[in-house]
Amino acid sequence: MSPVPVSYEVRVADGPADREACFAVRKQVFVVEQGVPEELEYDAYDAGAVHVLAVRDDGTPLGAGRLLYGEAAAGKTGGEPGVGSLGRLAVVAEARGLGVGVALVRAVEDAAREQGLTAVDLGAQTHALGFYARLGYEAYGPEFVDAGLPHRAMRRRL
Repeated sequence: MSPVPVSYEVRVADGPADREACFAVRKQVFVVEQGVPEELEYDAYDAGAVHVLAVRDDGTPLGAGRLLYGEAAAGKTGGEPGVGSLGRLAVVAEARGLGVGVALVRAVEDAAREQGLTAVDLGAQTHALGFYARLGYEAYGPEFVDAGLPHRAMRRRL
């Protein structure tokens, strides 16, 4: 059965309410569903990151993601200048299959371009490799464990 179409918008999180909505989505997906310890889900990078938020027309948060750039991204991208780090991409269960994840990735890429970046790296959970590959990301390096889950590094040139 195909998901019922839902009208939503994706935007850069603006203000405390949007940021809290992003954190609520991340808590539902990563902490509740996937069992990631809450103390690992939120970090010092959140304060300076660009957060993107998908919300249904009635204001219900559907998904979130974040972009790290500059010094904040260096530890995740091998220190390459011009490379940002996409992370914390999460879509609530009822919105999966509606294109929300794709829209969030593209919004992060747009934010990266606005920061003058030329590529975006990410650490994909191995079950999501195909999703990111369809969006133009290429895996590199060995599999690694993050928050107890297997991942691979991926990159897309912008």
